[in-house]
Amino acid sequence: MQAIIKGKAFVVGDNVDTDQIIPAHHLVYDLDDPKERQLYGRYAFSGVPKNESGLPDGSVPFVPENQSKSEFQIVIGGKNFGCGSSREHAPVALHMAGVKAVVAQSYARIFYRNSVDGGLIIPLESEENLSEMIRTNDMIEIDIEGKELINMATSKTVKLKSLGDVEAIIDAGGIFEYAKMQNLI
Repeated sequence: MQAIIKGKAFVVGDNVDTDQIIPAHHLVYDLDDPKERQLYGRYAFSGVPKNESGLPDGSVPFVPENQSKSEFQIVIGGKNFGCGSSREHAPVALHMAGVKAVVAQSYARIFYRNSVDGGLIIPLESEENLSEMIRTNDMIEIDIEGKELINMATSKTVKLKSLGDVEAIIDAGGIFEYAKMQNLI
């Protein structure tokens, strides 16, 4: 796992569910087929409610039209991020779009575990509502070891919660790699 993650922020609100992250009608793609797996990145956050301009919350699209990668490496969420169904496709979609980390106030447990178990994205938590101090397109730096997030646009620093026991699983690249390293399988 990278000790420092830098990138642009994409800000969403509370209760972002898995159908907003990857709508159910896009679950037809084969996760084991590399070309089809890329389509999960293309449709990441395509279910987030749009404003009258057709953009999520008045910001820019998460993934440009006909692309599979986003310019945003860090997602800033609120409470209960990843709620809804238990689909493992949600963290896959974010990973395929190029997201390295999600920072939220809290997570739906199944989304959190799917993120960690797959070694896909780093789910970090903050006590504060970061959507009030970070805007979409702000450059963010996350210091994993120092447990802090720095908004480079405003120079504000926020403490993050420790990853705790899941840090070893993330470092290994997911639950199966971790189990192999521990001679559990």
